[in-house]
Amino acid sequence: MNVSLERINEDYLFEVSNSEGKSVLLDNKSKTHGEVQGISPMELLLMGIAGCSSIDIIAILNKQKINPSSLKMDVKGHRHENQVPALFYQIDINIYLEGRFSPEKAKRAAKLSFEKYCSVSKTLESTAKINHKVYLNGTEV
Repeated sequence: MNVSLERINEDYLFEVSNSEGKSVLLDNKSKTHGEVQGISPMELLLMGIAGCSSIDIIAILNKQKINPSSLKMDVKGHRHENQVPALFYQIDINIYLEGRFSPEKAKRAAKLSFEKYCSVSKTLESTAKINHKVYLNGTEV
């Protein structure tokens, strides 16, 4: 796995690309001048945990012949703002699934993702407590 980064202006804007040419713009959210035009690296970590776990959850459910009609997540990272580096100490994730399957299967898929399969959450768990809640068809399970 390789990525490359290139500075694309005289400020803090960078483009980071993978080996297939897919790219993301990164920027400094704490800069005092100019418009923020990209995602911060710490936001990218939260996006990574959401993406990683959602892929796991869908894969786990698909193996059971379940294909949710919808999956959405809200991820909130809590950081030690007055410390350098400002690490995440807690990450709260709400998972919203829609479909005709049991609440137990929804909970189990999320639990397996965060406790066993999601490489991003497993990487972050040494510095951040990762909490998740699962909602199936609008009801917390």
